[in-house]
Amino acid sequence: MREWWIHVGLICIPLVAVYLHIPPPQLSPALQKWHSAGEVFHFRGKKVFYRDSYGALGSSDVVILLHGFPTSSYDWNKIWEPLIQRFHRVIALDFLGFGFSDKPRPHRYSIFEQASVVEALVAHLGLSNQRVNLISHDYGDTVALELLYRSDQNRTGHLTFNSLCLSNGGLFPETHYPRLLQTLLKDSTILAPILTRLTNYVIFQKGIGEVFGPYTQPTDAEFWDMWTGLRYNDGNLVLDSILQYINQRLQHRDRWVGALTSTFVPLHMIYGPLDPVNPHPQFIRLYQQLVQRSTITVLDEHISHYPQLEDPTGFLNAYFNFIHSF
Repeated sequence: MREWWIHVGLICIPLVAVYLHIPPPQLSPALQKWHSAGEVFHFRGKKVFYRDSYGALGSSDVVILLHGFPTSSYDWNKIWEPLIQRFHRVIALDFLGFGFSDKPRPHRYSIFEQASVVEALVAHLGLSNQRVNLISHDYGDTVALELLYRSDQNRTGHLTFNSLCLSNGGLFPETHYPRLLQTLLKDSTILAPILTRLTNYVIFQKGIGEVFGPYTQPTDAEFWDMWTGLRYNDGNLVLDSILQYINQRLQHRDRWVGALTSTFVPLHMIYGPLDPVNPHPQFIRLYQQLVQRSTITVLDEHISHYPQLEDPTGFLNAYFNFIHSF
């Protein structure tokens, strides 16, 4: 019996070693097209991917899109063209550690650094004196709140907000329920390096699928594009470092929730109510209670954590109604 297990071990060890060094998947034609349409700029020696599309003639309006965890700027692909038809410039970036941007390791990823990345991109594009509209999702919501704090405090290099539209972000630690794998990765210094290497497409697909509604699941191709963006530049190996943002939300709650509740910038929340991460009705009730200056759109009951992908038409209608209201 002992010899049998030895043989199994000798077979498994090289197989696991090979698995852990599987190269990232090739970009699909759709993802390659997105990548080819983008550019990079350098932030503190790191490459940051972004897209900057010119659109509506006769408009000077600029909108900047901030994506969520663990995906990328490609999250906005379904609403990109309609936004170009409305805005003079539509801009999106991949945060450090995400998508086509550099994914340094070891590295102390933080919401503060990502906010500085956005400010640096705005300066790079010559928009420092331009009033900008922000649309954010999930992780991007917290980056947006740090940018809002800096703007309201008149910090050097801050953005000048015209408006802010949030969507399904864990703004309040008390109503945020991260997935089990996220909790293990952010809190376990022993397990995290193992789990990041063992994370595979099947695990990823199951985890992402759980935060989409049952009738709005991504296609196989869309799941694969999300996974490809994560694996690009070995992004799976920095998940545990990036996930410290959950702890940062708790540590800096007063700063970020305070900015949200005290600002006079026009605010809107687009919310998919089937979200298991920010569940209904706890999340939206607390938002209504604390952020009384904000308007809110609650989408259909089957829309979950990724409203811009699950219901792009509903998302756009809500956003355009908001942007035309002031």
